[in-house]
Amino acid sequence: MSNIFNSTLVDTADHHPLLRESVGKLVGSFGRRYFQDVVKRQVKPVELWQAMGQAGFLGVHISEAYGGGGSGLADYNLIVEEAAAQGCPMLSLVIGSICAPIIEQFGSEALKQAWLPGLAQGSKRLSFAITEPNAGTNTHLVTTTARPQGEGWVLNGTKYWTSGLDEADSVMVVCRSDKVDEKGRHPLSLFIVPANAPGISRTPIETALYVPETSFTVFFDNVQLGPDALVGQEGQGLKQVFAGLNPERVCAAAINNGIARYAIERGSLQAQERSVWGVPIGQHQGLAHPLAKSFIAVQQARLMAARAAQLFDAGSPDAGEAANMAKFAAADASLEALDQAIQIHGGNGMALEYGLADLWFIARLHKTAPVSREMILNFVAQHSLGLPKSY
Repeated sequence: MSNIFNSTLVDTADHHPLLRESVGKLVGSFGRRYFQDVVKRQVKPVELWQAMGQAGFLGVHISEAYGGGGSGLADYNLIVEEAAAQGCPMLSLVIGSICAPIIEQFGSEALKQAWLPGLAQGSKRLSFAITEPNAGTNTHLVTTTARPQGEGWVLNGTKYWTSGLDEADSVMVVCRSDKVDEKGRHPLSLFIVPANAPGISRTPIETALYVPETSFTVFFDNVQLGPDALVGQEGQGLKQVFAGLNPERVCAAAINNGIARYAIERGSLQAQERSVWGVPIGQHQGLAHPLAKSFIAVQQARLMAARAAQLFDAGSPDAGEAANMAKFAAADASLEALDQAIQIHGGNGMALEYGLADLWFIARLHKTAPVSREMILNFVAQHSLGLPKSY
């Protein structure tokens, strides 16, 4: 597929065009049909994941000292977007954007050595468990508890919407302490728990998502953990989580930006090749203008995501604001792009062979997750505009 998007607008480093080309060639050699096929057969895109790991794409944001590329989130954002633009929106890449930065920034040297090289190569996988049925966006309300026991801990509780646990070696779990701080809140801690540890059970969540990743409700029943399971310092989990949640928002935006690119390129091609009454349908402004408007919105969302990644790599305190706005913009832009592309295809837009309709709920997911659009608006109103807190 020809690329109608001018990436010089969004690439923030001299090596980005070559990296983008390399990712596009590799993932494009698998392509949309491959991705649809693994979803249909309810299997995992193992070959694609391994190829991306061998090429070094899974660990570009991990330090060279631990087997990664040492380049940061700006490169990883590009890789996630490019994979989705080739018709392969991989939610597992978003999980990788959460766990690796947390381990690298806060984990012990032993924990880094145990996990980061494998994560960079794709030979090890982590899942991430934070959401709970009654906590939602308010992480302070999590009830999954880690209680000290001997030299280690015992975990009890329930997590919701934990993705990829069936592919993971372990899961990073956000837990609370029984202790209460001066604000009446329970300090949080992070633990890495083997996915098959005694006391863990899981139930798949049936969804409308056409993705190879499975989401689960996970139950922790007196799961015994040793002292090496703790990530960083006890009680510092909230600070640690945000080292992963800002990259998560950027990578969620990257998936939607890639989906939007795929949709607009498909829609543009159809508008050029499909003729009615002797002229290409793209000659009609009623069709051309909405597609052009979508193109502009997608380019704006891509710029926002690239800037957010750049700020995160620079350690800027503005990275959180930019990451939230990037995710917000990308979700809306991708849904509009998909809608226009489907409309251009007419009835064929609903046919799975055209590869558009089954992307809808993946794009729609990121209006709600990993943080809802309403909470982003609350954040912007309070922190960007200085308005009173509304919740």
